Amino acid sequence: MRLRAVIAVIAGGALLGGAAGCSLEDENADLVAGKTKFIEKCGSCHKLARADTKGTQGPDLDEAFAQAIASGMGRDGVQSAVHDQIITPAKLAKDNKVYMPPKLVTGDDAINVAAYVAEVTSRPGKDTGLLAEAGKKEGGGEPAVARNGVVDIDSTAQLAYETNAARAEPGALTMRSPNPSGTPHNIALEGPGLGSDIVGKVVTDGGVSEIKATVKRGQYKFFCTVEGHREGGMEGTLTVR
Repeated sequence: MRLRAVIAVIAGGALLGGAAGCSLEDENADLVAGKTKFIEKCGSCHKLARADTKGTQGPDLDEAFAQAIASGMGRDGVQSAVHDQIITPAKLAKDNKVYMPPKLVTGDDAINVAAYVAEVTSRPGKDTGLLAEAGKKEGGGEPAVARNGVVDIDSTAQLAYETNAARAEPGALTMRSPNPSGTPHNIALEGPGLGSDIVGKVVTDGGVSEIKATVKRGQYKFFCTVEGHREGGMEGTLTVR
């Protein structure tokens, strides 16, 4: 989910003027569900501090609305702007292209996501209560252990693998990363004796990214090469001993 066009319109002042006069604010919006869905569908592209998402392909949403909010845009106006962009993404003026698929989320999901972004964007501090637990980031699972020279490290919809640690014995090793989500991921490996990085294909929707390497005693890094994913925290350590 990307809001490059929203930034462009805000910068031009048009969105502030238009959204200030309309409201989508819904007291019944489910912010917990909105945060969970935002992390699942939007976090791989967007940074939003309170959601702890670190995507870099799309704009930083705290920065995107900071000036507009400081200039008087209400949170209901932000919600309307985000909801409108989700349903009908605007084209980016410089190349007349749409960078975000329309209706990435719909119905109540779209309302909840827009309400959550509006509630937390450019707001310091951290989420509390139930919101603090919503969409909790993966990556802290038990280390994956290679068996018969094969180790599986599942990807998730967020910028994380199910575990950020793996163990294997020296020798031939196959690393597999199943990805059940619609967010593109792969697995790659760097470390001693490899020469160059070994990179698996990018997969989605049940695909499996796979690499083969000969490893020796020491530590290696496995990571996702999709733009912004490693920077967002999608990496781990393979210990060979």
